[in-house]
Amino acid sequence: MESIDDHLVRRLTEWSEGEPLPETPGAAASGADPGLLLAYLDAQLQSRHLDFALRWLQSRQEGFYTIGSSGHESNAAVALALRPTDPALLHYRSGGFYAARAGQVPGSSPVADVLHSATASRRDPISGGRHKVFGHRGLNIVPQTSTISSHLPRALGMAFALGRGLPTGDVPADSVVVCSFGDASANHSTAAGAMNAAGYCAHQGLPLPLLLVCEDNGIGISVRSPRGWTRRALSSLPGVEYTAVDGTDPAGLLAGAAEVAAGVRESRRPAVLHLRTVRFMGHAGSDAEAAYRTRGEILADYDRDPILATAALLARRGVLSPAETLARYEATREQVMGQARELVGRVRRLDSPQAVVAPLTERRLPEVSAAATRPGAGRAPVFGGRPPEARGPLTLAQSVNAALHDAMLTWPQALVFGEDVARKGGVYGVTRGLRKAFGATRVFDTLLDEQTILGIALGSALTGALPIPEIQYLAYLHNAEDQLRGEAASLRFFSAGRYQNGMVVRIAGLAYQKGFGGHFHNDNSVAVLRDIPGLALAVASHPASAPALLRQCLALAEQEGRVCVFLEPIALYHRRDLHDEGDGGWLAPYAAPPDWAAGQAPLGRVRTVRDGADLAMVTFGNGVPMSLRAARVLARDGIEVRVVDLQWLSPLPVESLLAAVSGVSRVLVVDETRAGGGVSEAVVAALVDGGFPGALSRVNSLDSFVPLGPATAQVLLGEEDVLSAARKAARTG
Repeated sequence: MESIDDHLVRRLTEWSEGEPLPETPGAAASGADPGLLLAYLDAQLQSRHLDFALRWLQSRQEGFYTIGSSGHESNAAVALALRPTDPALLHYRSGGFYAARAGQVPGSSPVADVLHSATASRRDPISGGRHKVFGHRGLNIVPQTSTISSHLPRALGMAFALGRGLPTGDVPADSVVVCSFGDASANHSTAAGAMNAAGYCAHQGLPLPLLLVCEDNGIGISVRSPRGWTRRALSSLPGVEYTAVDGTDPAGLLAGAAEVAAGVRESRRPAVLHLRTVRFMGHAGSDAEAAYRTRGEILADYDRDPILATAALLARRGVLSPAETLARYEATREQVMGQARELVGRVRRLDSPQAVVAPLTERRLPEVSAAATRPGAGRAPVFGGRPPEARGPLTLAQSVNAALHDAMLTWPQALVFGEDVARKGGVYGVTRGLRKAFGATRVFDTLLDEQTILGIALGSALTGALPIPEIQYLAYLHNAEDQLRGEAASLRFFSAGRYQNGMVVRIAGLAYQKGFGGHFHNDNSVAVLRDIPGLALAVASHPASAPALLRQCLALAEQEGRVCVFLEPIALYHRRDLHDEGDGGWLAPYAAPPDWAAGQAPLGRVRTVRDGADLAMVTFGNGVPMSLRAARVLARDGIEVRVVDLQWLSPLPVESLLAAVSGVSRVLVVDETRAGGGVSEAVVAALVDGGFPGALSRVNSLDSFVPLGPATAQVLLGEEDVLSAARKAARTG
């Protein structure tokens, strides 16, 4: 069967020899500048020949990525309709866009960029050899690693930040955020959620300069999109302007894209550009397209080649003859293949574990320490003349609330948002008073969609904000967790630190809410958070330590671009007593700013809350008060227990933990999460790997969801379980 390359060469040759040109929609009325048309053609040619080069490199074991943009080259028109300063988050078939955007920036080298990216070269300008992505800091293209629509919430967040007048960093305030994706990806929940949120903002009258570009080739790998489905879904979004354009109509496409982009920039309202494309050469190099498409279907698509459509328009306009276009096509082939041949045997790749993980492990310890202890100005009016350190002992909820007020003063770019956090002040009152103190621009409610909440954080962080989003319950995170795993925490890695989206995600969670909620309000699973490289997971347990822990997270987000999760145990929010009613053992005074340095809680450091030489109980969250109560009982029997609060569940503070249990011959890990996939598995393994010489044991909750009502006591770790395990551990060895 004739290849798409051979077909294009044959058709241009036939036109050169006098065969009539095909009808070109809008050719006669086209007012496109010849220079614009040539820029459009050149971007298309570079993208097409890069696809050929990537497959050639793979055949020589030098290339590792063959998902191409052939047939989608018409997306170059979108780049030409925008400014090179407009942030772009691109579909993996947006090669034409990338080439056209690079052509707008002097000194750029799109061919070299893509070749180095696909060969995993350290000279890849965005990931440094970690992944093939369309991304470049100098071109304002934010890298995306999969783009199965998972990048749409981030794009929405960037547009939201720009429209709301939030910090814009180096992004011009009048920018348009453009985001491209495929028609099959439009069915994914992340796309549906982002487009719903775009319509929601439009309905609310909120500015949202977002241009969504659906590159519709009618097929998702091997599955056809139902005829008319994508158009109907995209055109029915409330408040979102819809425009359909055809990649085989370059004149109409260039004019339509320019009109839509200008409209979004002027109106600050979202729009969808539905770009009809075609896919050539299958999904990727390993895809046998003939297994699910007939020969006739494949060949019929050749007549919809966007490059041939551009060549016909150029010929009708008298800009380039078919022969001249063919010569340009072959010259581009030689340019691209010449650079590809130069790479064979010469690519420098990441060659050590340290080099690969460098973006995840780079630290700025002095800067983090300084930021975590820096008070903000204007505390007196914010606290009504009575700062929290003058209010007496506080509960955990009160101390976190006070710390959030201080954080908003220390970091003027900080934002607090989520469901119910503003007017209501949070379900448990933890954000009460913030909106009144700092205004609706910095403290605001969102719609009920965790993917959108995290997307706002992802996008606003890229513009210079310090987001503090709240997920109302830990169980509600799970339907949006890929926004942390696949998008947030991976950005520094796949951009080699060129982009970062530091944030602190506050989550109310864990179990032990007596008589309330069932498993959606009593979730004790943190495994998915602990599995994300580079993410820092902190768990507050006591009002004395929680503020410093929160400030440390914020400093990590600001100074290291770290994605942090700050988990707040709901059952401890309003607890006042520890051992006996009225003892006030779970209250603590709030530290004044001069004392913040002494109470620092650096990433990687545990907290010893009780000393003892016979047994060490290593725990966190709700396990801290349970362990302390068990320790008091054991002390009556002459067994002195050391209680260690991990504070950080990821990365585990291994060195600090080993130092904390030094001199004790027995360790019991008290873990309120599940026995399978819980925290204790990692703690025990870390102690073994670290050479702890003594006896190790653990006690956990059961491998069960949390039921409603009194049945919780049957599956959750209880104080009697802790005491029994501690007695047994104390007798071991």
